[in-house]
Amino acid sequence: MPPDASPADQPLPLADPNEWATRANQAARSVTRTFGRPLLFLPGTHIGAVSLPTKPLRHIVGPWHYWWQAHYVDCLVDAGRRELATATKFDGASRPSAGRLASRLVTTIRLRNLLRFENHYYDDMAWLALSTLRLERLAEETRNPGRRRNAYLRKKLTLQFDSASTDDLGGGTFWSTARDFKNTPATAPVALYFARTGRRERAEALVKWLNNRLFDPQRGVYMDGLRIRGGGTVLENAVYTYNQGPVLAALLELGAPENLERAAHLVEAVARELTVPETLIIRGDGTGDGGLFTGILIRYLALAARDQRLPATARETARELVHATADAFWSGRREAPELPRTKAPNAALVFSPSPLRPATETYPAGAAVELSTQLQAWMTFEAAATLAPN
Repeated sequence: MPPDASPADQPLPLADPNEWATRANQAARSVTRTFGRPLLFLPGTHIGAVSLPTKPLRHIVGPWHYWWQAHYVDCLVDAGRRELATATKFDGASRPSAGRLASRLVTTIRLRNLLRFENHYYDDMAWLALSTLRLERLAEETRNPGRRRNAYLRKKLTLQFDSASTDDLGGGTFWSTARDFKNTPATAPVALYFARTGRRERAEALVKWLNNRLFDPQRGVYMDGLRIRGGGTVLENAVYTYNQGPVLAALLELGAPENLERAAHLVEAVARELTVPETLIIRGDGTGDGGLFTGILIRYLALAARDQRLPATARETARELVHATADAFWSGRREAPELPRTKAPNAALVFSPSPLRPATETYPAGAAVELSTQLQAWMTFEAAATLAPN
């Protein structure tokens, strides 16, 4: 590093994996105890409140946000994998394990979704399919096989993905049941799901469509999608952080030399195109659905950082992106004693939706805090906990 470099050029101090595991546990306790609650007071159920503070029953009659809950399942699986490795529950011996909470959450998602796993958005369903696939593998490793529910879920949702992945527009997956938009948000996670469930040819076809139709060769990243309008197609050329994540994961899962080469280039493009200037911190995308975007990309960058098939430079770049972003989220946290907690030893933690803006600014005391943004920080810490420091 040149001696006259600005502070923004200096690498952030990196905690070791044990410290990141501790931080991930703190975030997990904060989310599960603060946002997590039974559905309609039904025993054995668990669901995440969309925002806090909220009026009673608002999480029943208010916005649903199915895909936020799917990522909540994924975060619990991350915590469950650490529990398996350490033989220690993230929230203490007397509290439910992360895997048990995740199982309850999947059951409750179906209850809250009117006894169905299907909804109108194929990307939502893809995220739930991916998270429950990971949950089932966790259950197998803990010698606690999943119930038939998971097989039923996969069967129902796989049929949905098959119906949405058509030859219209040359391939790809529709975003919704309106069937007027094929995009990266749906095609990439469906491709990853197909790859992880042994349908490699189907996954390869979807990835090839993304490469041919939505890849921006100038920037090296994937654009949003193709919309059917007035008998023609319109390219939506917006570039979103989270879309790069499942594409990266699908490339790694397929693993052919050309896939791995594209994955390495994608990591470098993310570092160049989607970071805060003069840092290796992935930019934030606000609140609402955007409150998940950075975390999703970080989740899959951690996969790249651990993949020995990639060049060392790409692995190192991915590792630095994960750690720098996680460090920024952690540094910007605040304690939130005003949020409700159940028999908690410490105040809730609140994390900013933007890595470089402190939570005291984005979520001051009294402001409504959204579940999506808290899951984002949690999944970022979980990703960091899987990586070695410099």
